[in-house]
Amino acid sequence: MTEIAEALARIKRGCDELIVEEELVKKLQTGRPLRIKLGLDPTAPDLHLGHTVVINKLRHFQDLGHQVLFLIGDFTGMIGDPTGKKQTRPPLSREQILENAQSYRAQMSKILDADKTQVLFNSEWSDKLGAEGMIRLASRYTVARLLERDDFSKRYKAGQPISVHELLYPLMQGYDSVAMQADVELGGTDQKFNLLVGRELQRDFGQAPQCILTMPLLEGTDGVEKMSKSLGNTIGIAEPAQEIFGKLMRISDQLMWRYMELLSFQDLQTLRLKKEQVANGANPRDVKFDFAAEIVARFHGQAAAQNAGREFNARFREGALPEDLPELVFKAPQAGLAITQLLKLAGFVASTSEAQRLIEQGGLRIDGERASDRGLTFPPGTSFVLQAGKRKAARIRVA
Repeated sequence: MTEIAEALARIKRGCDELIVEEELVKKLQTGRPLRIKLGLDPTAPDLHLGHTVVINKLRHFQDLGHQVLFLIGDFTGMIGDPTGKKQTRPPLSREQILENAQSYRAQMSKILDADKTQVLFNSEWSDKLGAEGMIRLASRYTVARLLERDDFSKRYKAGQPISVHELLYPLMQGYDSVAMQADVELGGTDQKFNLLVGRELQRDFGQAPQCILTMPLLEGTDGVEKMSKSLGNTIGIAEPAQEIFGKLMRISDQLMWRYMELLSFQDLQTLRLKKEQVANGANPRDVKFDFAAEIVARFHGQAAAQNAGREFNARFREGALPEDLPELVFKAPQAGLAITQLLKLAGFVASTSEAQRLIEQGGLRIDGERASDRGLTFPPGTSFVLQAGKRKAARIRVA
């Protein structure tokens, strides 16, 4: 495999779409460091593992010798990204955005080489546009084209309001690529329209159009919806080491492989070998344990990862669980199996009310950790040790 082919294989790992591959190959063949852009609006103070999917890809480019441009959208953040929103998103103040931006910079440096990362703020060029510049920029794109965007189209057809400032968002994000002279822009699959606008504006301004690399939206810990703070299914990279470790150990065995492909820095050959070992009878819990340790070490250091692993094992062994625990397998609907129903099916309780009391009184443990959420559900593919009180325990597999 040639050097270009090896670089391309690493770049494409886990990606959803590359536009246009032939153009990227030509850019790589020039031998110059490419300008790789990722823009994030700091609308919340903390990053979660879903955010790191694209930041990890930046690290791949960085390791290949390219120039990483981490753009903090302090200007566009005041507009509010309407992507995927059913209603107008309230804009943040400049003060809120700058405060969140400082947190972003500190957290992203745990993944990227800070000395080789250029951090930019789009207010640097967007503020200078002024009223005349904004009008000239708006003249380069039609409302009809903007309404082709899926979320705008749905809202328009449903008679839901679309503010003019929201229509400006894709244009401003696209103008960032012009100002930065980006060779490649990264984003989630939900950002494809905005990334394409940047490509078209660059061409309109006489620049070589950027290539686009879209990354999948990582499912949250529920294994169903995308990771989102509003859905309560996130794993924040600033959370305590023990919490990150425990949450990763509770994801389903099936979801584990997707998390590893998108989040692990282990090479694909190693991941394929681990899959083969599990298929041949190895315990997926051991693979998950090593993965949890890798992620915790990335954000909290090796010592914290070792401590979190020891604490997890200590909680898991609490109550002197026997090695030969019975294994119970239950079929679940796509939406998942509710914990109260699961406790009844396992024969640990006689009724839903008894299950709720058990949870409220702190008598339920999952993989050794106390569970207090009565609304907990387990999607198909989940496996764990369930304990009810001191005497009832079993290995559960939800199919």
